[in-house]
Amino acid sequence: MAASATSLPSPLSLALLLLFLGSMSSLSRAAEVLVGGAANGGAWKIPSSQTADALNSWAESARFRIGDALVFKYDPAQDSVLQVTRAGYLACNVSGPVAQYVNKGGEAKAELDRSGPFYFISGAPGHCGKGQKLIIVVLSPRRGPAEASSPAPAPAETEVPAVAPTSGAARLGLKMGWALAAGSLFGVFGLGLF
Repeated sequence: MAASATSLPSPLSLALLLLFLGSMSSLSRAAEVLVGGAANGGAWKIPSSQTADALNSWAESARFRIGDALVFKYDPAQDSVLQVTRAGYLACNVSGPVAQYVNKGGEAKAELDRSGPFYFISGAPGHCGKGQKLIIVVLSPRRGPAEASSPAPAPAETEVPAVAPTSGAARLGLKMGWALAAGSLFGVFGLGLF
């Protein structure tokens, strides 16, 4: 019996793998989120008297990121969605909204394009006063540990000249880099991830 030989992947295969993984991570960040959730039927409507704050309770249990889009489902002949300021939200003031969303095919979409709070109310007369309003808080982008901590102090000034690395140290660094790359490739291909 002849043993089968395994070969290392081509640089093109590796580049395609990295491109694919990078695109998957960016796609997984943005989402379309049905306002009120699927359990509520996703309807943008006046809450029942037992669940007057149901929309905000739902929003508090969800995580929203920059790039997500809220999907409001409603009959455009009966309702509308307005984005307002905090003061407009508290007073249910429909005049001078920050944005008014167009209903296309029974739904309107509002993109969450920054971190912080977004305030939405119904534009139909009396609906906001009956609880048809929503506060969404969008999370700030994640930061790495180095970015989240305070900056390091500036180095003290010295008059010591910098020492250039020796060629042996440079070769050792190059060998270590290749060893790390080979170990990573073994993990990806050895586990059957490619």
